[in-house]
Amino acid sequence: MTPRTPPPWQRAGGRGFAAEAPPGRFIVEVSPWAEGTVLALYGELDLDSVAELLAALDPALDEPATVVVVDCAGLEFCDSSGLNALLRAQARAADDGSRIELARPRALVLRMLELTGATDAFRIRATPPA
Repeated sequence: MTPRTPPPWQRAGGRGFAAEAPPGRFIVEVSPWAEGTVLALYGELDLDSVAELLAALDPALDEPATVVVVDCAGLEFCDSSGLNALLRAQARAADDGSRIELARPRALVLRMLELTGATDAFRIRATPPA
C-alpha cells in the first residue's frame, strides 16, 4: 500500500506549499532563514485562531536579536485580536532587540494596518526572505 501524501495545508515547514487554507482553517508554516524565522500565514486570523499564531511566534522570538518575518500573502483576513497579538509580539521582540516584519500583506490587511496606524509599528516588506 502506498502512503498517502498529506494535503498541502498539513505539511509543515514547506513555505509556499499552500496557496490558501481550506475554508474555516488558519495555518502557520514555519521556516528558518539566516536572520531568524519566516511565518507564512494562510486563512483568517481572528479570535479563534490567534492562539495558533502565538504558538508559532513565541518560540520564534526565544532568541534575542532575531528577525521574524510574517508572510501575509495567504492571510485573507485579520481582525483586532490578530492585530493585537502581532503588536504585543512586536513589543516583546523590541524588548529583546528583535523585530517582526510583515511581508506581502493583501490589500484588506494592509488597509486595516493603515487605518489603525499599525504600519508605523512594522517594517512592511514587498517579499519574504529567500
